[in-house]
Amino acid sequence: MENNTIQDVVDELLTHSDDTNTQQAMIEQLEQDKSDADLALLLESLPWSERLSTWDQISDDRKVAVLVEMRLDASASILENQDENRLLALFTGIDADTLLELQDSLPEHLLENVIGRMDEEQQHRYSAAQQYDDEEVGHWCDHQPLVVPAKTKMKVVTRLLRRTLPPHSHVIYLVDSRGNLVGAARINRLFGADPTLRIAEFAEEDFPTLNAKDDIYAAADKVAASGESSLPVVTDGGLLIGRLDMGTAYELQSERAESQMMASAGLDEDADLFAPVRKSAQNRAVWLGINLMTALLASWFIGLFEATLQQVVALAVLMPVVASMGGIAGSQTLTLIVRGLALGQISRANLKPLLNKEVKVGALNGVLWAVVIGLVAGFWFGDVKLGVVIGIAIVANIVCASISGIFIPVLLDKLKIDPALSGSVILTTVTDIVGFVAFLGLGSLLLLG
Repeated sequence: MENNTIQDVVDELLTHSDDTNTQQAMIEQLEQDKSDADLALLLESLPWSERLSTWDQISDDRKVAVLVEMRLDASASILENQDENRLLALFTGIDADTLLELQDSLPEHLLENVIGRMDEEQQHRYSAAQQYDDEEVGHWCDHQPLVVPAKTKMKVVTRLLRRTLPPHSHVIYLVDSRGNLVGAARINRLFGADPTLRIAEFAEEDFPTLNAKDDIYAAADKVAASGESSLPVVTDGGLLIGRLDMGTAYELQSERAESQMMASAGLDEDADLFAPVRKSAQNRAVWLGINLMTALLASWFIGLFEATLQQVVALAVLMPVVASMGGIAGSQTLTLIVRGLALGQISRANLKPLLNKEVKVGALNGVLWAVVIGLVAGFWFGDVKLGVVIGIAIVANIVCASISGIFIPVLLDKLKIDPALSGSVILTTVTDIVGFVAFLGLGSLLLLG
């Protein structure tokens, strides 16, 4: 099954859902051929009952690693249906970093029991991570970097390098007697060094660092842009507490991209494909309700021009064109700004020139398409004034959409609200209202005046 896709495996498992022996043989082969991430994706792709039966057939020594790779809702759905004594046995000996990944999936009483079974060192690491918010890099950093005192002689360092090194280890971090970071030495410079020298002789004192309170996604971007395999994480006082490596940074960037994609539809990135109907409906109902309220608001503004619509039916026919053009223009700007905010490209200093640029782009596109739509509408309905009305409304709405596409996500970001989640809903409401009011208002003045 090494070359089979997850879709192929799902089809085969479901085809043999009534044959336990065949399924067990398939799972055993999958454990040999597939990674933990593949097995996690497989479980998430199975309906509820088949997911639980497949989970039971996975060997215990793979289960914890598979859980770490699963989305929160999916892993929680499995854990809440397991015997607590079996779970305690499964999690006995778990390390702090793994428990941090799974803590939101575990019931509170089970989490306390698991922590109680950890050794003192792992309990300390778990407790240290809890001092930071789960959006801060200090909560998630790897607490086992390659570290030696700055006064260590090279003969000792050489023996250390002969051991199995952690992944992404291209430097050794140097600390003083208090554990504060004082520099980093690149491993490729240490081979063949005089064994009587101290490693401090090879240190780079200005090696880039991350603050433990940095936003986790901003820290991931910094690692990716640094050209280093990992960056050390330090406290405000300079104490070295861990590192963030390139592998984790790429995972975080992928997680953020998925989160933004799901948020644009009002969904959580941890949403389970086969979550219970009631839970899925409840999660989606909130945004459907918000959308309904914004749609009713737009309809109310349309109702203010009921008399106009009754006399000029052409306005009702052309209204969707105005709203659609504004919505598309605004969403283009919104997407660019949300990405810029995520990458840390937007600041107070460059907001004004960005606004000027987007207004000019909106005005240029507005005039271009206003002429096109105005000519089409005028020819279609045989009314030059109608073409002028829709043309002006198009320009006004596209320019307003460009401005809103900047200010809405920036304001939401300042309010600590994810602009990818709610920005599009607010933008659509603004462009609908502005477009309808401009179009119908001008229609009342120029066509009925």
